[in-house]
Amino acid sequence: MNKGLLIVFEGIDGTGKSTQMSLLACFLKEKGLDIIETREPTNGQFGQRIRTLYANRDGVSREEELELFIADRQEHVQDMLMPRLQEGKIILCDRYFLSTAAYQGAVGFSPEEIIERNSFAPQPDLALLFYVPPQIGIERITTGRGETLNDFEQEASLQKVAAIFDSLKLPYIQRIDASGSIEAVHQAVLQAVTPFLRNMNQNA
Repeated sequence: MNKGLLIVFEGIDGTGKSTQMSLLACFLKEKGLDIIETREPTNGQFGQRIRTLYANRDGVSREEELELFIADRQEHVQDMLMPRLQEGKIILCDRYFLSTAAYQGAVGFSPEEIIERNSFAPQPDLALLFYVPPQIGIERITTGRGETLNDFEQEASLQKVAAIFDSLKLPYIQRIDASGSIEAVHQAVLQAVTPFLRNMNQNA
């Protein structure tokens, strides 16, 4: 049994999940809690290869792409997640295996089979699944951030990804409406997270 707490931030691109993870980390650190922030793809050997696909996904097959995500996660679990959870740390992770299920599911794989293939990875205590219509996510990326859409962010693909995220029914998922203001979404995040912090304190 892990002594720590694993909270993952999921959703299509442009939902603001990375911003919300940073806000939660700041809030928890101000409370004196020991927080570890991490993300997937990682900066490890496989994660760096995945990041090169953002510019062009045509260089690898869909099977090879999926294998890269799983290899990156295996390394992440072994080197970071399991040791820190066993130390009792609170880990905030920007994307995890639900993203792999949704994004690789959108290119034809079975989301359920992908989740099964990730059974080596510890289940999150809480998966915050942020949702906005894909058109809003794209507008935030292009207009809000002034960025060009990468190969994972095209609207037709994001529509499929959003539909898969919407179909996921797992007990640790809590959905967060990310269409409001940053502060409103932050308050919704705090409301979702607080009971887990209380439980952690009681079990300490």
